[in-house]
Amino acid sequence: MKPDLRELLKNNIITGDGAMGTYLYNLGFPVGISYEEFNMIRPDVIADVHRKYYEAGARLIETNTFTANREKLSKYGLENEVNAINRAGVDIARSAVGEDAYVVGAIGSIRAGRRNNIATEQLKKDFEEQVDALLSGIVDGFILETFFDLDEAIIPIQIIRSKSDLPIICQFAIEDAGRTSDGFSISEAFHQVREQGADIVGLNCRSGPNLMLRTLENVSLIEEVPLSVFPNAGIPDYVDGEYTYMASPEYFAQSALRFAKLGAKIIGGCCGTTPEHVSAITDALKGFDPQHHIPLPTRPTKDSIVHHKTSVFNNIIEEKEPSIVEIVKQRHTVIVELDPPRDLDISKFMSGAEALKEVGADAVTMADNSLAVTRMSNLALGQIIKEEYDVRPLVHIACRDRNLIGSQTHMMGLHALGIDHVLAVTGDPARFGDLPGSSSVYDTTSFEMIRMIKQLNEGISFSGRPLKQKANFVVGAAFNPNVKHLDKAIERLERKIEAGADYIMTQPVYDPKLIKDIYEATKHLKTPIFIGVMPLASERNAEYLHNEVPGIQLSDEVRKRMAGLSGEEGRREGVEIAKELLDVAVSYFKGIYLITPFMFYKMTAELTQYVWGKTNHDNYLYRISK
Repeated sequence: MKPDLRELLKNNIITGDGAMGTYLYNLGFPVGISYEEFNMIRPDVIADVHRKYYEAGARLIETNTFTANREKLSKYGLENEVNAINRAGVDIARSAVGEDAYVVGAIGSIRAGRRNNIATEQLKKDFEEQVDALLSGIVDGFILETFFDLDEAIIPIQIIRSKSDLPIICQFAIEDAGRTSDGFSISEAFHQVREQGADIVGLNCRSGPNLMLRTLENVSLIEEVPLSVFPNAGIPDYVDGEYTYMASPEYFAQSALRFAKLGAKIIGGCCGTTPEHVSAITDALKGFDPQHHIPLPTRPTKDSIVHHKTSVFNNIIEEKEPSIVEIVKQRHTVIVELDPPRDLDISKFMSGAEALKEVGADAVTMADNSLAVTRMSNLALGQIIKEEYDVRPLVHIACRDRNLIGSQTHMMGLHALGIDHVLAVTGDPARFGDLPGSSSVYDTTSFEMIRMIKQLNEGISFSGRPLKQKANFVVGAAFNPNVKHLDKAIERLERKIEAGADYIMTQPVYDPKLIKDIYEATKHLKTPIFIGVMPLASERNAEYLHNEVPGIQLSDEVRKRMAGLSGEEGRREGVEIAKELLDVAVSYFKGIYLITPFMFYKMTAELTQYVWGKTNHDNYLYRISK
């Protein structure tokens, strides 16, 4: 007889399993079907997945019942199969693994971050039906996962506690803010679900190891409580019609030790993870003594809010300046990216824009809710910095967030404000952002968006209707050179130029040799290219970018130089590495694209000045005296 899970975790760490849905997708099963129905129609497939995770070292096995509730199953006409699917999920997991494994009934969020789409009374009925079905099998406990709201997570806890004393693991899915979508800090959410009867609390899905580590480092628990973590394998990338995940098993092994030192007692994987990731976690934890882990730090206090007063828009038609494309054909040109804030406070953003103006940046570029994370409108901020500091705004336009009507409306508004430099991008899928219940529109691809914006320059609307004016947009396209086959990426880039792209901005590059390779591969193109350089801020930042973010690869030398560094020391080394990259970049390209990390605008301001020093920028004194 194995001990109760709660007793085991007092002095031990166990490995959890990995993804089910994304792993089935990798095995060739299509999206858009119910993987939970496989419990009835393909039990052999589900049993094989459980067996592979068990053989990789997982001793906490989740039933394949994450969305096996009436609401979710109704989308597939399976709403009357709740009991059968859940009971089969328990039986399959139990028969596929050894007796030393803990089989826990998996229950997922029904609202999935959508605050008011299902009434609370209906939630109670749906959760109770699934809990009863799981209890009809032989489970060692329950795992409630991917809950965005505290109030929803409490419902199944209360239902389980009214029927059983089995262990309950309750896991939240969070974003950078470290809060539930109904506004509770993770510390408070953990405390409240513990009060309701949860035995183990933790995080899963929505992010890779990096964000979860940062979140748990800032969690303060009133009492010692076992933690569980099931991160994604980084941020998914969508390449050639398929989703892929970046984080390697080796990276997960390193992260597992960090989680263990923070007090995590169950460590597994979520979307994108495989038996190889679980095996790496198991190997990394061998010999680790959880009784000597470091205590969790105290949650820091909030910084005071500083309000920035902006002036009212003045509708004055200004004399048109040369475009970025015209400038870069004459001299070295620097575009600097500054992320719009995720808050209503724009003071730091404005300080950054002012600092970049002072050092002579030719344009400040702003993403359009990058990584599908909600940020302030780049249109509004673009107009503010244009008016306040005479800075040229360059705004990104994502295909994800607006249908054709909204996209044309947006472009017309930019035209009215005199903001004529844009970058057309596809945009990361909404379901991977901070509002996963929202929809990804994708009425157009980035290629089509480029063509349609250039159509406005001909005085023709998206629908083909003649317009009374012609726009004058300068349209950029994104280019990722951090790929295995650069020649194929160049072919895609050439198609964007054929669509009408006036200039190109690359993903950050961290290899001097790759900069030269890009030059050799693109020197036949007449369209100017702005090479992306983003200074690293710390070892953790470097490892996150390398292991979790699609389109970014760091060299072994760069990772070695950033090892062990953080704070001011890390930023200083990051700037030095960036300068070495700029030494090479300015010798091959006139266009430089600097990306500001974590709003540390002093880093990119210093690098802007460094470019001018390297290139003897004749117009620098003129620009800052304007």
